[in-house]
Amino acid sequence: MDAEHRKPQATNATDGPVRPRWPARTQRLLNVIGPQCAQWLEPALQQCLDRFDKELYQMAEHARSHASQQQYIDSRAQLQMQRPAFMQAYANHLRDGFAHLGEVEEGAGAGASSVHQPLRLLERSEHELVAALEKLAARGEAHHGQLLTELSYRFAVLVGAAPLEGKALPIGPAGLADALRIAIGTLDLPSEHRQLLLQNFEQALIVAAEPLYTVVNALLLDDGLLPQLRPYAPPRTTPGARSAAAETPAAAAVAGSESPGAPQAPITVLETLRDLLSQRRTAGGGGVVAGQAASPEELQTALGALQQHLAQVTDNASRELRSAQRLREELLLQLNAGKPAGAAPTQLSPEQDDTVELVAMLFEQIGKQLHEGQHAHSVLGDLQLPMLRLAVTDRDFFDKREHPARRLLGVVADAANDWLDGTDGDADQQLTVRLNQLVERARKEPPSAGLYTSLLADIEHHLAQLNRRAQASERRHVEAMQGRERLDLARHRANELLAERYAQNPPRGLLRTLLDRAWSDVLALAVLQHGEDSPAFAQRLRVTDELLGRLPTDDPGLLRLEVQAGLQQIGMHAEEASQVALRLIGEGEIEPIAAPPRSTPPATTAASAAMPSAVIPSSPDGVAAAGSAPVAEAPAPAAIAPVVTAAPPAAAELPSATDLALRLKQRQRLGESPQGKPASANDDDKEPPLGPQEARIHNRLRQLPYGSWFEFTDLDTGKTSRRKLAWFSPVTGKSLFITRRGQRSEEMNLRELARAMASGAVRELPQQSDGLLDRAWHSLTGSLLRNAKPSPAKTPGARP
Repeated sequence: MDAEHRKPQATNATDGPVRPRWPARTQRLLNVIGPQCAQWLEPALQQCLDRFDKELYQMAEHARSHASQQQYIDSRAQLQMQRPAFMQAYANHLRDGFAHLGEVEEGAGAGASSVHQPLRLLERSEHELVAALEKLAARGEAHHGQLLTELSYRFAVLVGAAPLEGKALPIGPAGLADALRIAIGTLDLPSEHRQLLLQNFEQALIVAAEPLYTVVNALLLDDGLLPQLRPYAPPRTTPGARSAAAETPAAAAVAGSESPGAPQAPITVLETLRDLLSQRRTAGGGGVVAGQAASPEELQTALGALQQHLAQVTDNASRELRSAQRLREELLLQLNAGKPAGAAPTQLSPEQDDTVELVAMLFEQIGKQLHEGQHAHSVLGDLQLPMLRLAVTDRDFFDKREHPARRLLGVVADAANDWLDGTDGDADQQLTVRLNQLVERARKEPPSAGLYTSLLADIEHHLAQLNRRAQASERRHVEAMQGRERLDLARHRANELLAERYAQNPPRGLLRTLLDRAWSDVLALAVLQHGEDSPAFAQRLRVTDELLGRLPTDDPGLLRLEVQAGLQQIGMHAEEASQVALRLIGEGEIEPIAAPPRSTPPATTAASAAMPSAVIPSSPDGVAAAGSAPVAEAPAPAAIAPVVTAAPPAAAELPSATDLALRLKQRQRLGESPQGKPASANDDDKEPPLGPQEARIHNRLRQLPYGSWFEFTDLDTGKTSRRKLAWFSPVTGKSLFITRRGQRSEEMNLRELARAMASGAVRELPQQSDGLLDRAWHSLTGSLLRNAKPSPAKTPGARP
């Protein structure tokens, strides 16, 4: 009974009084802690939303379908519109959490079992969100266990309650996750986009919350709250007692720093790597030479002196990646420079030596991932010592995946590999200058997380500009290919319609050349602009039938103007178009074309039937043969006979039909390639059939998403180049490949690509979600795990 009277007062509206104002000391501390938390949380949350928006944009650019791309665009618009409401909802929930510190929830306590809790149905997406947030909070509590334990006890003393755990601690992982659950309700996001937001939230707030917890603990400690508190920490296993069975937890601890959201093991990543390195040395019989260990200040001085020495060297030897042994020797020379003879030599401490070796091994693994070329290796060689200076003073370089120096190293490695030593030609000069400026700042300024945060922001801004230019260039090329394909399909349809008419009324001479080389483009353009069912296209077909004599010509002058306007629309000069129209139609009326012998000739007017016409003898391709004598012929199927009237003054000055036909044949057609061969919509029909293996590859290619990468190999020289599949047509099979900079490269048919892949000249590159630095980390840890396996006759011992 007494225990029931001493329990904290409830705040429900039924039977509990409202909590009075806090004591003066509590209120004073909360007034200090609240702004401190807001000062840290607001920029971190803004950074989380910025990263989320950036990832939505990148995924929209590489979406496999228009529907998914539109979803990403809609989510970005929703985020931009509701961002203030999101931030306000998050801040309000945290403020309410501080206002109700230490209060007992409704239904808690001994009588909780008798309280009937209301039940409600949860939507599937809401249930998934709650489950994901619970897992996120659990990982955060495992990551910051000791700091959270101190906070829970000190806040409990501050507000006079039991130790605060879970959601009862507003700035704890569970409290931050619960605030996100409330704030995310302001955004109408699909389930997969929510998961993406949760990943960014975990990295920006949960994993990175250690400085916040440290500051709040220091504030409470300075005010005298539990100064002697020593929270219990689980015992660690010593390196010497670790057996082969412990390799899996060690690998998990290393991998935990590489994968976002993975729970952090009690042993830090640096210590795990050192243990693996110690096991490898023990198995190989190596060790660190004993001696007086260098202090951190001495080591920084030696690294700075080594940097200055290498900066004075002008050859490329200073810009190469250094091995662990070479780095160790150069550092020892700097540490012992100027010492008198017989003085005790200064050595690297075991931790310093391990850090030097791990950094050297990491850069060695990065170097193995690079393309062949000097630019990327030179940039990495310049960054090796600045990164080592930071790594020996900041253990978070190994322990935290989101460390700014580590992120900078990954961004610079990828940028140098893709933009400097790629297969797209010369290196990007602006990026080279920017990287050199970055390296120069890293050399001159003292190593710190703030420095690398500034450098990272600068290089990411420049790379974003490069990517935007490449994407704009890619869109231009893709739109041009799509326009060419539409033109090819329209020309193919126009040729089909002309072929149907040729079967009944085959033209010859200048008319045949005009229809094949120019008027088919006029019909194709009408299909593109107005559609096949439009009145404009129907009028073009009527003009075609009048030219072929299939329909009577009521007004030759109007027909001539129609032909002249159509030819000018496809780019022919007005004078030339007028000459062609006047030579074909003249001032009189079109004579109907004689039908084939098996069909009944179409009706003709009396005037045109009574007037013979002189035609020029034609060669088999319809162009007049050079040097042939003119003869009188009966009206041929292609003959267009003007009415015999007095010729206009300009008629005598017109070029001959032969000259006009030659001009039409030499004229570049609409959408024609520079080689002079117009694209065809049915080129696949002219190719030989595919073999079984080629057919399987062809079917696979038709299902690939845009953005897949391929490697082209010159079978004669062995030179390789990487190209991105920017677009392909499921109708015609044409495909477009571009370079990293968005420039047009190979343009080929999917059938040709399938044959090239079957012959080994082209291969599809697997999609890589990890960056170059992540792959180097995995290679490093994998190598240490393989080399650290104990032999049957030898058991790993303690660190030498």
